[in-house]
Amino acid sequence: MNESISKILTGGLRFFFQLLYHEFAWTYDWVAWVVSVGRWKEWVLSTLPYLEGPEILEIGHGPGHLQVALQRKGIHAYGLDESWQMGQQAYQRLMRASLTSYLVCGYAQSMPFSSQQFSRVVATFPSEYIFTAETVHEIFRILTPGGSAVILPGAIITGSSIPDRLARLLFRVTAQAPSDMDKTFITLFTTPFRKQGFSVEAVTIHLRSSQVLLVVARKPILN
Repeated sequence: MNESISKILTGGLRFFFQLLYHEFAWTYDWVAWVVSVGRWKEWVLSTLPYLEGPEILEIGHGPGHLQVALQRKGIHAYGLDESWQMGQQAYQRLMRASLTSYLVCGYAQSMPFSSQQFSRVVATFPSEYIFTAETVHEIFRILTPGGSAVILPGAIITGSSIPDRLARLLFRVTAQAPSDMDKTFITLFTTPFRKQGFSVEAVTIHLRSSQVLLVVARKPILN
């Protein structure tokens, strides 16, 4: 793909995702289900074994599936998102589940939370904002010593069915997933956290006909 076509495609995708996350947030679950061949929610919930309370912050909570799952585990889960439309989606999902909403509309680069407030921070399929110096610094600030950030930056479909092959091609063309979890891809997502002072581990989770990459960044315990 030549550079000009790549730029046009990238610009078009950014515009599409902007609409999907805001004006057309009500279609997000359906679109995510289609492009992942029904795996999107499973990918998001694959972070649960790495999430422990008492208080967790989800950055970019989206439609709220993980918020519901965390609260059902008995964890006091907060959610932060700059999209008020997604806030409405998550709020309604929590209310239908008879759960309490702790959702805040705001930006990850300047979070309205106290220092060392959370034992875990989680973000699933975030855009590039999550790896800016400002966001990583804020994550470091709000985590307790020994706390960790669990980031799910990508997944790949490994199945051989026709829908799986089409979905894999779509992910590759739109640059939403790597062809495999190679060292270059992993380094791209771990480096910003190492620079901030986190110890970082990349974990590959094997699911049904797919793989999920997690970046687990732990804040050091001060002596």
